[in-house]
Amino acid sequence: MNGIRLIACDLDGTLLDERKQLPDDFAATLARLGRHGVVFCPASGRQYHSIVALFPALAASLPVIAENGALVMMGERELASSCVAAADVPRLVATWRGLVRQGRALGAVLCGKRAAYVERSDTAFVEETAKYYPRLEVVDDFCTVDDEVLKFALYDSGCAEREVYPHFAALGPSLKAVVSGEHWVDVMAAGVNKGRGLQQLQKALGIERAHTMAFGDFTNDLEMLEAAAHSYAMKNAHPAVLAVARHRAPCNTERGVQQVIHGMLAGAGV
Repeated sequence: MNGIRLIACDLDGTLLDERKQLPDDFAATLARLGRHGVVFCPASGRQYHSIVALFPALAASLPVIAENGALVMMGERELASSCVAAADVPRLVATWRGLVRQGRALGAVLCGKRAAYVERSDTAFVEETAKYYPRLEVVDDFCTVDDEVLKFALYDSGCAEREVYPHFAALGPSLKAVVSGEHWVDVMAAGVNKGRGLQQLQKALGIERAHTMAFGDFTNDLEMLEAAAHSYAMKNAHPAVLAVARHRAPCNTERGVQQVIHGMLAGAGV
């Protein structure tokens, strides 16, 4: 198993199938990893509560990298968090509102520690958002929300990388925008990414990069892949991810993560 002790894995487009669900027998895979002393950590742009809902039996002990690295949990205990400065929230909201006034049908989610917040209440947007943020509240004004802000997420039904990302990438050195999917752009505090979240978890567990494996498919996974010596890009990953990862895994629709893990376990005789 090449000394693997920790596996960090993106969810959407990587581990989850086209229905946004775990492979049917993934619980058995986790059990096999546990018997061999390998820690599994889901790492996603999703809300923490959305992630642990996929692993209900492990919620009390599962390490989780949530909100693209803005929140790192060890079971139900917060290990680390990085919040957007309060002074930056109005700038984010003003940029979003400016694009909406220009005619863009752009949804926004203010992601806090307690819940996620939206101003739009139309059914289609709320249902799409709730897939990733089950603790969701509709508010009148983002700027009046009393919560620590982990992230500002933007949803565009077109190409978010082309149409939305440039506007938020130019907001200055205190913020960082990343494309987290075909339709999503996330903005966090500068320096926040899944890679830093993984490094914080590695330090807490006493596990080195050389003993870490990671899987990803989109540009918000780049730093995480670089933080793992054994990095895998899904076969249909973003070109930038394919360029960084050392190895390839079959597509998520082909249960690619499980194929790699099962091959590793078989080689170890587990």
